[in-house]
Amino acid sequence: MDEGSHRWRILVLLSFAELFGMSLWLTASAVSEQLAAGWNLTNDQVSSLTTAVQMGFVVGTAFAALFNLADIISSRFYFAVCALLASAANAGILAVDSYMAALSCRFLVGLFLAGVYPPAMKMIATWYRSSRGFAIGTIVGALTCGKAMPYLLSAVAPDDHVGVIVSSSIAAAFAGLLVLAFYRDGPHAFPSRKFRLALIVNVIRHRPTRLAVAGYLGHMWELYAMWVWIPKFIMASFLISGGTVRAASLAAFLAIATGAVGCLWGGWVADRIGREKLVNLCMLVSGICSIGIGFSFGGPPWIVAIMAAVWGFFVVADSAQFSTMVTEVSAPENVGTALTLQTSLGFLLTMVTIEGVDVLRSYVGWEWAFAGLAIGPFLGIAAISKLRGERPTAENAS
Repeated sequence: MDEGSHRWRILVLLSFAELFGMSLWLTASAVSEQLAAGWNLTNDQVSSLTTAVQMGFVVGTAFAALFNLADIISSRFYFAVCALLASAANAGILAVDSYMAALSCRFLVGLFLAGVYPPAMKMIATWYRSSRGFAIGTIVGALTCGKAMPYLLSAVAPDDHVGVIVSSSIAAAFAGLLVLAFYRDGPHAFPSRKFRLALIVNVIRHRPTRLAVAGYLGHMWELYAMWVWIPKFIMASFLISGGTVRAASLAAFLAIATGAVGCLWGGWVADRIGREKLVNLCMLVSGICSIGIGFSFGGPPWIVAIMAAVWGFFVVADSAQFSTMVTEVSAPENVGTALTLQTSLGFLLTMVTIEGVDVLRSYVGWEWAFAGLAIGPFLGIAAISKLRGERPTAENAS
């Protein structure tokens, strides 16, 4: 069954479900100019519309990890219900008439997406024992492309923020129905467990899992701050150098969407050279990019676009491999909880760096705004280097 053709159909199914479901994440960022004009928002308030999603996701994943939801509830049902609720919350932003209500809607989007992202990684792992890195990489690549989709829609129709929000909401609802109707667990399904607080304690006490999570935190220190702010960096740079708003939106889409190709490449390479080598290579390159991208500010638009796309490729190419490592080193009954805890801590950290880039930008300008993000990848490299030395033990620990 592991080598059967059916697992490839499931991979396609879940990839489309993630692409459609995660299109909700950056919707408010993609139409921030229209929302700001309609509600007279400050720059800090516009930024908070994205931060609210991060906070909601943190609360959702923390709750799921504490109560072991990903290990005691059917992944198929969990995913479908959360995707439908996230879709409704996203559409709700069109029905409210105040900033605080919109902020609440965005919080709920993040809260429910906590049941869309981590469960999908566990679901695809039930179908793949061999090539698991490539499979999870494909899922993360799909959700990366999904997060970029609002910028593509905005580039096509720059003044139609209603269309962007409605389209992403319909896509997420379709994702939930798709999984509910056609998904089932594979031959390597993880055993279900009743709720036990000890599960989360076991995850925390397991050193290989802690090291894998530490590497992931270094990666997350950089990732979402880059995704949130690179479109604004590109827009500001293009306006200085004579580029158009439409071209800037398209370049922003490409800067994020190239990460989907990076995830496929990363999964393919990791299955051949080892996950630790792959993630350390990606963190090294992306850390260098975070320092170097500022030197392109105000330069020719095509140079800015290319540098942003290279960074976008490597900044997420390793993302799935951290999750894959967790599925490999954790005890089978802890996998869902470990993945959920990992993502919860990672997204909690992103709230610091998203705000941190804005603070740096206000003090030192766009030229150095991203430089502080390099700290995370280099600390992540140190953690994964330690895990690499313990990997044989880690593989036997589960």
